[in-house]
This record gives sequence, C-alpha cells and structure tokens, in this order.
Amino acid sequence: MRNAFARVLTELAKEDQRLLLFYADIGNRLFNPLKEFASDRAINAGIAEANMASMAAGSAMMGHKPFIYTITPFTTARNFEQIKIDIAYQNQPVIIVGTGSGLSYANLGPTHHSFEDIALMRSLPNMNIVCPADAQELEILMPQLIELNQPCYFRIGKKNEPSVHDAEPALKFGQAHTMVAGEKVTILATGTITPLAQALHYELSTKGINAELVSFHTVKPLDEDYLTSASARFDHIVTLEEHNVNGGFGSAVLEFCSELNSSPRIHRFGIPDKFIDQVHSSGDARAQAGLTVENIITILSKRGIV
Repeated sequence: MRNAFARVLTELAKEDQRLLLFYADIGNRLFNPLKEFASDRAINAGIAEANMASMAAGSAMMGHKPFIYTITPFTTARNFEQIKIDIAYQNQPVIIVGTGSGLSYANLGPTHHSFEDIALMRSLPNMNIVCPADAQELEILMPQLIELNQPCYFRIGKKNEPSVHDAEPALKFGQAHTMVAGEKVTILATGTITPLAQALHYELSTKGINAELVSFHTVKPLDEDYLTSASARFDHIVTLEEHNVNGGFGSAVLEFCSELNSSPRIHRFGIPDKFIDQVHSSGDARAQAGLTVENIITILSKRGIV
C-alpha cells in the first residue's frame, strides 16, 4: 500500500504545485519519482517527527497542501502534541500518513506496533480519520482527502495487502461502502483487516448466516446514516479493526449506537488490551491477538449468533 501511496502522491503532485511531502528519513527510494521532478517538494525532515509535524503546519499556513509520512506510531504518538496544537487546533490541512498500521511491523515488537493511534486521533477536534482497506481504496480516497482542506489522519498498510474489491468501488469520504448486502448481522471492517472480515463473512455463509459486509474506511466522521439504519435493520453489529479494542473504531460505533433507541448488540474485535510480543510475522501477531476467523466464530458461537 505504501507503493500505491507514493505513486498516487507523485501523480497528484504533477497536477497540483501546492502538494508537498515531509518524510522522517524512511522511504527514500520510494519517493525518488517525486524527487525527480519536484525535489523541493520532497523534504526529508530526518528522525525528528515532532519538527516534521510543525514544519508541515507552517507550510500549510503558507498555502501548501502538505503530507507527513513515517511509520504509524512515530507519525502519531511521538508527535501528538505538535499534531494537537499546530495542526488540529489551527485546523490546518495537513494529511498525516501512518504506514505499516496495526501489526504490519509485528517482528519489530511493540515499539513499532500501532494499536493506539486511532484512539489518539479520534480525541482531537477537527481531525478526520481514514483507513483504506487496500491500494485501490487508497487511490480513490486520497484525492478526496486533499479536497477536504482539513486535518486528516490517513492510516495505511505496509506492502502486499490483498485487494478486497473485484471491481472499482464507488467510495466517498465519510460514507460506509456496503460490499455485500445481508440481514440480521452486519460486519463492519476498517483498514487492512478487511480481508479477515471477508473470510469471516464466508464462514458465516457456510453456517447459513447471510451477513452484510461493509468497508468502513472513514472512522471519523462516522457514517451515522448507515449506523442509524443498521441499528434498525440488524440484531447484531460486528466490528473488526487492527487496533486496540478500546478507544478505536469499534468503540466509536458502540458509543454512537448506545444513544439510539433501537440499539443492536455490538461485538467488537480488535487487539486486546495488552502488548503483543514474541512474534515473527503479522500473521503470528494477529493469531496472538485473537484476530482469526476461528477465534471470532468461537466467540460469536458462545454469544448465540452462530
């Protein structure tokens, strides 16, 4: 997905001279095509993420459309104060890109895992949050984020994420995308965990459950129209995310639905409230976090859904 980001950014930068990139000493080769025609708009800020965020805010105040880019925990948690004060409080159109979201960098341990970033960004006024499921969703949504002209957190994967759409989807910022219509149960997935949601959807179908499957690429603002409708149509809402089960996408859905008159049961699946370590791959880390079809089916069975 990071390759798709670099490609789309380069294409957009050729058409819009206001676009520029600050990156924290990673992805140097990745951005060579951008540097070839606009070296002054591809700025290596070094391993100084807080400075990078403030630099981007300053450039936005001068009329630019800046992106900041590095590994997810370092583009959010490490410079949270600068994002809060310089970007969100000033309402500057900086797009904060976190690559390798969730457990993508599983083998590097908890320092490189991002299970708190959505919670951090959700807490900030003026901040939007978008988590594309694959490179195709990234390509469709990225130009829309630039047009927002607002702060945005763009949570993307690392590499080799599978495609989740057979045909080009009609995606719109802020609107959930229904991939498969269903009844009684709806599965809402955000970001790169969506292939697991598809596998879960298939497994439920083998058990005679016609579930709905939705790509909830925009976490903030939530698609409240969809959730209001879903709360009336479904008995159960299942949320999937590669983020701490507390404070993330599932929590946002739960908070909204709890205030409705007809709230279905909400079943949140994500990273449990513990550090995930001693793993060798993202698959190992997901298994340790319980993010497998088998584990989710077991839990749903105990809750009487399957």
